Amino acid sequence: MGHNPRDDRHAIVLADRRLDRDELLAAADAMAATLQGASTVAVVAEATVEAVTAILAGLARGIPVVPISPDSGPRERQHILRDSGAELLVESGQVTDVEIAESVAATAGPTDAALILYTSGTTGLPKGVPISRAAIDHCLDALAQAWQWTPDDLLVHGLPLHHVHGLVLGVLGPLHVGSGLHHTGRPTPAAYAAAGGSLYFGVPTVWTRLADDPTSARALSTARLLVSGSAALPPSVFDALVTLTGHQAVERYGMTETLITVSARADSPRTPGSVGTPLAGTSTELLDDDDAPLNRDGVAMGHLLVRGPTVFDGYLHGAQGTSFTANGWFRTGDIATIDEDGRHRIVGRAATDLIKSGGYRIGAGEVEDALLAYPSVSEAAVVGLPDDDLGQRIVAFVVATDHDEAALIDFVGQQLSWHKRPRSVVFVDALPRNAMGKVEKARLQGSAGPTMSSPTRG
Repeated sequence: MGHNPRDDRHAIVLADRRLDRDELLAAADAMAATLQGASTVAVVAEATVEAVTAILAGLARGIPVVPISPDSGPRERQHILRDSGAELLVESGQVTDVEIAESVAATAGPTDAALILYTSGTTGLPKGVPISRAAIDHCLDALAQAWQWTPDDLLVHGLPLHHVHGLVLGVLGPLHVGSGLHHTGRPTPAAYAAAGGSLYFGVPTVWTRLADDPTSARALSTARLLVSGSAALPPSVFDALVTLTGHQAVERYGMTETLITVSARADSPRTPGSVGTPLAGTSTELLDDDDAPLNRDGVAMGHLLVRGPTVFDGYLHGAQGTSFTANGWFRTGDIATIDEDGRHRIVGRAATDLIKSGGYRIGAGEVEDALLAYPSVSEAAVVGLPDDDLGQRIVAFVVATDHDEAALIDFVGQQLSWHKRPRSVVFVDALPRNAMGKVEKARLQGSAGPTMSSPTRG
């Protein structure tokens, strides 16, 4: 007889190796002895039994674990090892001493971190984010409640294990809840379809590819819940998943610094673009540029602040900077709207996704959704670039089969207010994305050239 995915419902499957959870925990306990005495251990976080065993071994011994991307280059890896003060490095199951001159971690002082996760480094070198065991436990309990996640579930995903999504939710989550896990390796539509899960995690790139493969997508109709995160899910993909799988995807919101703070619920209807309401114990605030509260009317766009038991205390080495207000709110750096029912919509990063053009405040995501509604457009990213007349002009980077710039600009102008239309369109073969599928808009802004005056169109 062939392998039945249902047999994995209470097992852990990583890189096609299947273990009972007790076997995995026993392997971690055996490995923990080799880590004894280390103050911090770094693990190259491949989606393998060896890497997960090492991470669990560190957690079992109370040793802060630093997951490192398998794709990290020498400069990035050297920075993370030095900054974290890791004394041991685990790679492919082998434990080696780390010899980094002039480690800066000795100045950090004691930490109760279970994990030290590193930011993507979009505004400089990656920063270490200590995550406590209590924050992890609270986050997973809140998500289990919101998503009705139980030991009867089988979670399927193919996400990298050096981030919150793939590691905290995707590996520690099943172990915490008691459910099974099937990590598919690469998150291909065929692999997702064959896994037979009840709960699926993915980033928008994964769901877009699945929507483009109707046969694989229809296989997920037997699932219970599809969860999307790390970036906004295009409404067209949300609708395609409804048509093909019968499921409205659950969107959620979080950061490395906060874990997951806001989510749609399993027992409530979902709306495209909405990431739901705050999880148990979490509060949010919406402020204008002068830190005054904004109306929760679903229209006013403001700076999103969060507070709660999953929010970190500050970056490694005690650096808080301006991330926290005087009364303890964390400034996420994201722009959002909140409606009268408390539902949040993330407009994007304040630095790249809130465009101030001609006296108007424009959310890049709204323009991107309009662009994606154009039949020939498959991907779109919108940025604001310096402009002598408007302050910022809207520029769209688009992957499309039809390169009719004027038609595309006019289409957006008909769908939205005229001032929200792109002033120019740059057609590209692909958008630059990081490991989690997020578009790297800073690279787009850097490639678009110097300050320019507005074109005279319209």
